Amino acid sequence: MLIGHSTWIFENEPTILSTGVIGGPFEAQGKIANDFDILHEDLWMKQKSFEQAQQIMMEEAAQVAVKKANIQKEKVNFFISGDLINQITPTTFAAKTVDVPYFGIFSACATSVESLALSAMIIDAGGANYILSGTASHNATAERQFRYPTEYGGQKPPTAQWTVTGAGCALVAKSTKGSKGPVITSATIGKVVDMGLTDPFNMGGAMAPAAAETIIRHLQERNVEPTYYDLIITGDLGRIGREVSYDLLKKYGIDINAKQYVDCGITIYKEDQPVQAGGSGSACSAVVTYGHYVKRMIQGQLNRILFVATGSLHSPMSVQQKNSIPCIAHAVSIEMRSES
Repeated sequence: MLIGHSTWIFENEPTILSTGVIGGPFEAQGKIANDFDILHEDLWMKQKSFEQAQQIMMEEAAQVAVKKANIQKEKVNFFISGDLINQITPTTFAAKTVDVPYFGIFSACATSVESLALSAMIIDAGGANYILSGTASHNATAERQFRYPTEYGGQKPPTAQWTVTGAGCALVAKSTKGSKGPVITSATIGKVVDMGLTDPFNMGGAMAPAAAETIIRHLQERNVEPTYYDLIITGDLGRIGREVSYDLLKKYGIDINAKQYVDCGITIYKEDQPVQAGGSGSACSAVVTYGHYVKRMIQGQLNRILFVATGSLHSPMSVQQKNSIPCIAHAVSIEMRSES
């Protein structure tokens, strides 16, 4: 059901049945290492290229999610996923291995929520019974494409962020009798917001207005206060983007407790890890939310979260042509249900 201009309410309670969360060696040193299903010891992961390593992580995340749900892979109707690399080739090659009908999507670092929202919509409408929804990124592939290869050793400003090496996948299913969730209850689809920023080393600052715009619209269209949610979780704004978006929300009259407003790019790494402003990459929001926050919901520590992934929709070509950076944020609400 559509409410307002761009928010879907899911009446049939599409459920996150299971998740698969994969990380690299740097993530294994982070704050939430215990929340990963698999942690790799090296960036190559026994592959010939970093892009193939990213593909392996996406395959593993999907396989783990299916295995944990204890269903046959043949029951999965669709695989909805994407990544940051040109033509989303790592995900497409992974889809060949996953071997279920595939929707390849792109929303940069907002891909995690875009895929989750679309999965919930299809499940809610009766178009599928099981959908794998996910994304992956790799530090070395993103650095090569968007900035400089890591071997170059280029210095980064304090506003820069560290691309997460990892993959996160959720298996979304029809609600079953007695299920407690986590249930995807709504989704708000973001607009492209472009404030004219041109610095690709300050993506958090560029994405912050898109995050604020989507959060405000979600709260208005659902007619709920920020306190309705235990946590409002942004994707990968990092320290700078989180502060900018928090100030923007305050400016527009949205009163959110600072402890209630968290960011995946800050959650994933320790203070002493050299990540400048925090984590980023399409896997950042996926691994932190599916591995850490959804786990906390299942453990009874959280009841309702608003998951807002943010994406910087620039490309190397658009940056070289001196274009500004268009950004987007999509939101989904996830809630635990009482047994019935």
